[in-house]
Amino acid sequence: MKSMNKYPIVLASLLLGACVSVPTGPTAMVLPGSGKSFDQFRHDDADCRHYAYVQVGGATAGENATNAGINSAIIGTAIGAVAGAAIGGRSGAAVGAGTGLLFGSAAGTGAAQNSAYGTQRQYDNAYVQCMYAKGHSVPVAATTTRRQQTSAVSPTPNYNYPPPPPGNPPPPPPGYR
Repeated sequence: MKSMNKYPIVLASLLLGACVSVPTGPTAMVLPGSGKSFDQFRHDDADCRHYAYVQVGGATAGENATNAGINSAIIGTAIGAVAGAAIGGRSGAAVGAGTGLLFGSAAGTGAAQNSAYGTQRQYDNAYVQCMYAKGHSVPVAATTTRRQQTSAVSPTPNYNYPPPPPGNPPPPPPGYR
């Protein structure tokens, strides 16, 4: 009868792990390059999706997230069982395993999210590089610094660097080739 009390904990941890939702393709926007047909864009898109998939090790972000979550739950259960057995003997091992599963699953949710984010970022980078290399347009975010100014007339930045020092540079030392 006591073993029936473990099922709600296992079910809750599995449901928490299912909260991670990751896309199955690129999240970066790429537009067809000038002079490229839409059919060429679709062909390059499929080619670059495959390239990016291979670059991240042949696993999707969702698969990596699931593996990270399960590994954390297993490790948490094992550590909890060992700690429970050391503290409370046989009965403590069961309580420790349940507690370890609960905390390992909670930590696994964070590990799954981090793993999914990292994998998705690597996938997007490889996809964008491939599409750019094939001549497609990749919009980038504008950044500003203190020295960079943009005018209302021209959207390209104007950099205001200090002028070079006056005069000619000194001649090279004797014997320099």
